[in-house]
Amino acid sequence: MKILYQAKAVSTGGRDGQVTVENSPIHFEMALPPELGGHKAVGFNPEQLFAAGYSACFGSAVEHVVKLKRLTIPKPEVHVDVGIGKNDVGGFALAADITVVFTGVDQATADELAAQAHLVCPYSNATRGNVDVQVTAKVV
Repeated sequence: MKILYQAKAVSTGGRDGQVTVENSPIHFEMALPPELGGHKAVGFNPEQLFAAGYSACFGSAVEHVVKLKRLTIPKPEVHVDVGIGKNDVGGFALAADITVVFTGVDQATADELAAQAHLVCPYSNATRGNVDVQVTAKVV
């Protein structure tokens, strides 16, 4: 694969440390969620960041599929919920629920667009077979 763009992040202190993304203004505090034993009042956690990245990436994948099909519809919203829990071997695993909210199409078209976006999204391709990902299309 020919790399077209590469981002580099550096962290210190893990889930309770700091993260900086090189060549960007991004520098922030991490905070372990209270559900996992955290006590900080301010900070982000990896699941929040993963949900944000997946949501944006999946949204671009949906727009790509819409463009390929030459549809003229409003840009859909993409909601991504990322959860973390213990797996069967004593470690941890992630799960993601993606809901794509469409207007201007019927349910069958929405289902098809969401399914095709799941095939082209880089985050979906990276997680396939490793993370339980559920994709749902909703028409409002």
